[in-house]
Amino acid sequence: MLKFDEEEHRAQVASAVALRPQIEKLITDRRSKGLKNIYLIGSGGSYAAMLPYEYLMNSRTEFPVKAVIAPEFALAPDPGFGEGSLAVFASATGTTEDVNAVIRFAKERGAYTIGFTGEAESPFATEVDEAFLSDAHHYDIQLALLCTFLLSERGEFTGYSEFAEQLNTLPASLVEIAKKADPIASAFAEAHKETGYHFVVGSGSVWGFAYLYSMCVLEECQWLHTTRVHAAEFFHGSLELIEEDTSVILFVPEDESRPLMERVDRFTRRYSADVNRFDAADYPLPGVDDRFRGLLSPLVVDTVAERISKHLERVRDHDLKLRRYYRVVEY
Repeated sequence: MLKFDEEEHRAQVASAVALRPQIEKLITDRRSKGLKNIYLIGSGGSYAAMLPYEYLMNSRTEFPVKAVIAPEFALAPDPGFGEGSLAVFASATGTTEDVNAVIRFAKERGAYTIGFTGEAESPFATEVDEAFLSDAHHYDIQLALLCTFLLSERGEFTGYSEFAEQLNTLPASLVEIAKKADPIASAFAEAHKETGYHFVVGSGSVWGFAYLYSMCVLEECQWLHTTRVHAAEFFHGSLELIEEDTSVILFVPEDESRPLMERVDRFTRRYSADVNRFDAADYPLPGVDDRFRGLLSPLVVDTVAERISKHLERVRDHDLKLRRYYRVVEY
């Protein structure tokens, strides 16, 4: 497959799964010290990546968990943030100053800070109280472990041990998902090499990914215009933008919010001839119980969309690392 190293991909996923004991110890230790709330703090893509886990927690527990945008949070923090708070950060490069500055702020407020990254010597990794190091480029597995273990400890998630054990199947399963998605992604890219505008819709556990893909891939990495909208909000203004040739990208999860996506799917197919549905339910996860599949929707959709990105890069001759402004000029 285009720009896909199977063994490297397996190793990356396995390295995230291997963090389970460290994550469980973290939650056990923080609860013993009086854990009162959790803040999932990010900027740009790292903020969007936190949204599925705010959704997961807020739909299952009264324990306070909130995703916040780092620079704004430092200017207007919640009154409850401080001693007893767990501040969770993630960074691919470890050098995003919008995030690193808020790590320092969080520590000044008395919060305990942790970070998921692969850069052990980065400012990010050295700034947090505890760094969780892996080769994984994304943080769904780590965040899912953190959230489900806390829920389990509170008696609000049944089958944590089975779920955590079944994550060991993901290194192989996600490779197979990438293989299955590759020809679909290639066909999408070929059909849209000249498309300058995409309408991106998601809901529930994959709304954060839809937001991320629109902003961090299509806009930042491919300089394409997008509209991104939550399926629950689609019929409040956004529907007026759909025309016969509008490229509509639907990221569909396996969770309680599916009916919202089905409604958008039905409507957009009536008025656009270019609706593209990428559904987590279309991809097998052998060894994972059906009751856990919804928790893994962000990871499945991410794996599929990564193949789209590689093929868009190819057909548009636009390197995914090319930037005009981001980390290029002062702002």
